[in-house]
Amino acid sequence: MRPPTPAALGLLLLLLPLPPPAEPSKKATPCKRCRGLVDKFNQGMVDTAKKNFGGGNTAWEEKTLSKYEFSEVRLLEIMERLCDGSDFDCHSMLEEHEERLEAWWLRLKKEHPDLFEWFCVKTLEVCCSPGTYGPDCLACQGGSQRPCGGNGDCSGDGSRQGDGSCKCHPGYQGATCMDCVDGYFSSLRNETHSICTDVDECAAEAPPCGDQQYCENVGGSFVCEECDATCVGCTGKGPGQCKECVPGYTKESGQCADVDECALADAVCARENENCHNSPGSYACVCPEGFEEAEAACVHMQTAAAEAAEDPAQPPSHEDL
Repeated sequence: MRPPTPAALGLLLLLLPLPPPAEPSKKATPCKRCRGLVDKFNQGMVDTAKKNFGGGNTAWEEKTLSKYEFSEVRLLEIMERLCDGSDFDCHSMLEEHEERLEAWWLRLKKEHPDLFEWFCVKTLEVCCSPGTYGPDCLACQGGSQRPCGGNGDCSGDGSRQGDGSCKCHPGYQGATCMDCVDGYFSSLRNETHSICTDVDECAAEAPPCGDQQYCENVGGSFVCEECDATCVGCTGKGPGQCKECVPGYTKESGQCADVDECALADAVCARENENCHNSPGSYACVCPEGFEEAEAACVHMQTAAAEAAEDPAQPPSHEDL
């Protein structure tokens, strides 16, 4: 077989489907990177806080550890653990602002104990304080102390992004999430708080469901469910929630249970030789095998055949035909 020509190969490549473009990875915002750096710094402070030398000279250790607590040695140990080896953005931020972190550690920590607020919000200006948003760190809807009335999420909260609008939690609505949606009512409300409570439609004076249904309350609404098949009216799911039982059932231990009519003291199948078979909610009277039904009894087939032979007026049974 001759190998394909370059022109043919080019045409083949054009006809092949192109692979789908790779989805771009979502790059972390400057605020998120700064917050991550601060979180690791704080964790490094925790990890090195309990460092000890394990010796026996307590006085010497206390003096030495006191020096270590505020030392550049401890700072170096914390800084070495801040970035993973492959985290380019973290290493880049650390390299750019290493001197600022060192200045905070050696001179400013007591005056500004909140590293995130000092470093990310006030120094680098890449984040905002909680309850504020956007380039100018404006207060979220409802105020920075309790954004969105505590009943929603502020767009851009704590960052230099977003528009400060509220995304309300279920049951709440309005610009500051202080109003109730349909199906809820305000059980407590003042200038800063609004507690939204679901309306229990099932507790209404006039039940919203049919006679053979029970009502289940759900957030902001209700649903009607069918009663158990053994119930005449019910208050909930299952045979244990029946108001009354359908014929053939009776209350036992709080539930509607099948009545075994065949076990009653007064026989329900009164014909001679007749058997009783119980079934859910009912029963059946049947003649046993080898017997056939007569007006007042179940008669053995041989006996019935003999009686028919003695009585010419009696029509023959189906076995004699």
